[in-house]
Amino acid sequence: MTDLPPAGPDSASVPRADGAAATESGTDDGIGTWTVGRLEAFTARTRGPHLEAVRVLAQAHAYSDDEPRAARLRWARLALLANERLDGEGPWDEARTAQQNFMLRMWVIDELGPGDGVWSPEGLAADTDGALPPSPVEARALAAHWRDLPVERIGELRRLKNLTAHLPRLLPHLHPGPVRDRLLAWAQTRRHLP
Repeated sequence: MTDLPPAGPDSASVPRADGAAATESGTDDGIGTWTVGRLEAFTARTRGPHLEAVRVLAQAHAYSDDEPRAARLRWARLALLANERLDGEGPWDEARTAQQNFMLRMWVIDELGPGDGVWSPEGLAADTDGALPPSPVEARALAAHWRDLPVERIGELRRLKNLTAHLPRLLPHLHPGPVRDRLLAWAQTRRHLP
């Protein structure tokens, strides 16, 4: 797909949930026909929930064994950008964005190999540590009686479980140190979360 010619102007194109894009001319062309460059340009200037179609498509290309590593990394970066620009309000949207980011980055590190920047295990560890509250001990204490908690608190514990799903795969990549120690504590706490 990265070698396809541009599909034409897309200044007014908005992907639909079914993967097509309505254009000013009234025609539909599926975003699956768009080049990665066209999708990158569209995503860079767009915000909102319709970017979920771009995120899913880009992630599928990143997972594809049929593409070279460099192309797969480019698609993965596009998936991260679309995920970030999906927006959304509230703790569930924020947790969804972070969890999607962490899981894709972890997949790239495992499958395509670690690298610099966003593909660095240490960078992913730092971002994960920053997204978690300071105390896994408190979370574990709450989890011990989660059935008695208000639904909002149960939701907090579920979000923490989602945000730590990649830790068992990340920890072996990390050098000893305080961040690894905190994430190890979270990985152990995760087993007790609802």
